[in-house]
Amino acid sequence: MGVGAMAAILGLDGAKVAQACQEAADGDVVAPANLNAPGQVVIAGTTAAVARAGERARAMGAKRVVPLPVSAPFHCRLMAPAAERLTAVLAGVRKVDPKAPVVRNVDAELTTRATDVQPFLIRQVTAPVRWTDCVARMAREGCRTFLEVGPGKVLTGLLRRIDGELGGIAVEDVAGLDKALSARGA
Repeated sequence: MGVGAMAAILGLDGAKVAQACQEAADGDVVAPANLNAPGQVVIAGTTAAVARAGERARAMGAKRVVPLPVSAPFHCRLMAPAAERLTAVLAGVRKVDPKAPVVRNVDAELTTRATDVQPFLIRQVTAPVRWTDCVARMAREGCRTFLEVGPGKVLTGLLRRIDGELGGIAVEDVAGLDKALSARGA
């Protein structure tokens, strides 16, 4: 058995997933790691604790528990050594104010100053990704159409579950980006 694992808990609200993790921890690390959409929360922690929390979530009414094929238990306390290494690396990097506000995944607040870049990048290594809150924040800031850049369409699908009035376009390559920009009149 590996040291860490992640699993998607489907069909159970975030508070109940957090409760399942707390009840299943038994001295190990397990906690919500990605608050993806209503009824979809990913947990991370030690392999045994993630398995126990998955069983507890099922008993609490989760429709499915899906183990994720990941290389590490991201966005939980087990990533603290990576956060320490990132701190050392970022110490030598010059930071500048972002040209556009950046919505932070740790708290759905805006980063607008260079001084906020490093502490929140480091914090995001061990803190849960609050994707639902981030989408809501971007919508409050006026965003209505989102581009998902990279392989797949996972975030575009989550976007629809978070707020059906928002639009998403998945862009997997340069040709797709050109097409999306042309369609939007950019």
